[in-house]
Amino acid sequence: MSKLIHQEWPNYGGDLDDVVWLRIKAAIEHEEGDRVPIWDYIDNRYVVEHFSNPGDAYEDAMVKVYHGLGIDLCRGYGSSYTTNDNGRVNDEHTNMISGQTSWITKHRISNYDDLATYQHRLFTDTDCENWVKGWKAFQRRLAPLTYGVPGMGVGFDDVYSGLMGQTLFSYAIYDRRSDLERIFEQVNYNAVRIAETAAREKIGPIFFTWSDIAYKDRLLWSPQFLRETFIPMLRRVCEPVNNAGLTVIFHSDGDVTEILDDMVDAGINGLNPIEPIAGMDIGAIKKRYGDNLVLVGNIDCSQVLPLGTPETIREAVKDTLRQAGHGGGLFIGSSSEIVPATPLENVLAFFEACREYGRYPLQV
Repeated sequence: MSKLIHQEWPNYGGDLDDVVWLRIKAAIEHEEGDRVPIWDYIDNRYVVEHFSNPGDAYEDAMVKVYHGLGIDLCRGYGSSYTTNDNGRVNDEHTNMISGQTSWITKHRISNYDDLATYQHRLFTDTDCENWVKGWKAFQRRLAPLTYGVPGMGVGFDDVYSGLMGQTLFSYAIYDRRSDLERIFEQVNYNAVRIAETAAREKIGPIFFTWSDIAYKDRLLWSPQFLRETFIPMLRRVCEPVNNAGLTVIFHSDGDVTEILDDMVDAGINGLNPIEPIAGMDIGAIKKRYGDNLVLVGNIDCSQVLPLGTPETIREAVKDTLRQAGHGGGLFIGSSSEIVPATPLENVLAFFEACREYGRYPLQV
C-alpha cells in the first residue's frame, strides 16, 4: 500500500487504500473515478450482527460493517439498538469517536433568567488536541477501506435543541434577541476553534459540519433570521477550512433550497443529505451548482429504504446516479442514515446497487 493520501495530507490518521483515496479524490474534484464513492452512517443492529462475530467489540464490529458494505466514507455510527431495546436511551451523551462526554446537556436554559446568565464553556487547547486525537484514532480504526470524515457542528442547533428547546428559543428570538446572539457567539466560538484546528492539522481533505435548519418543504425559521444569525456562524466555520484547501460538507435535514445560495456564498463545498421526500431535487441542484458542490446522500431513508423492496431501492439508486452521477461530484448514500427499522435484505440490496450501478462509465 503506497499511502497516496499521506503525500497530500500527511497528518491523516489511517493508511487509506490508494484505490479508495483516488475514488474519493476524483469525486471531490468533480471527475469520474472507478466508481461513485459511497457515504453513509449505520445505525442498524441487524447489519452489525450480519457482518460481525459473537464477542466482537462494537467498534470492531462496525469496521466490519463499513468494509463489508463497501462504504468509502463515514462521519461515525449509531448505537444500533434493536426492537428489544425499545425505550432505551444514551444517557451519557458520549461522543462515540473521541470518547468525550458532550459539553451540551439537554435544556440547561429553561427560562429567561437562565438565558440572561448562561455562559457556555469555551474550548481550550486541550479540547482541540483531544478532538484531533479522537478523529485520528477513528480514522486508524476504519482504515484501509473507509475514510473517517472529521467534523464539528456549526453550533446553531446546539442552542435551539440542546440548550433551550424550540419553544423557549422561538420566544427568545423576539424577547431576548441579544442574549440569544451572545450564546450563539459562545457556542460558535467552539466550532470555529475546531475548524481552525482542522485547517492547521489537515487530518484529511474533508471537513463535515452541520446544523438542522429545515424540515419537510421549508426552513424551520425565516430566511431573514437565518441570514442574520446562522449564515455568519457558518461562514466563520468555513473560512479557515476553505483557506486550508479542505472540502466543507454541510448537513441539514429538510429542504434548505431557499438559502442554499447563501450557504454556498458562506463557503460550503458539499451538501448532505439532500432529502428527496423533503422536497430536495438533486437533479436541479446538480444543474444549478455544477462543480461548486459535492452532493452527498439522496436515497430516501424514511420510506424507500425501510419500506421499499430491493427492486424499488435499485431503481432509486439508478435514478440518483442518472441525475447527479455523471462527471463526478457525487457521494451516494442514504438521505441521513441506515435506521434501525431498515430490513437487512434492503440494506444489502442498497449497497450492492450502489457498487454495481455506480461504476464509471455509468450505464443507468
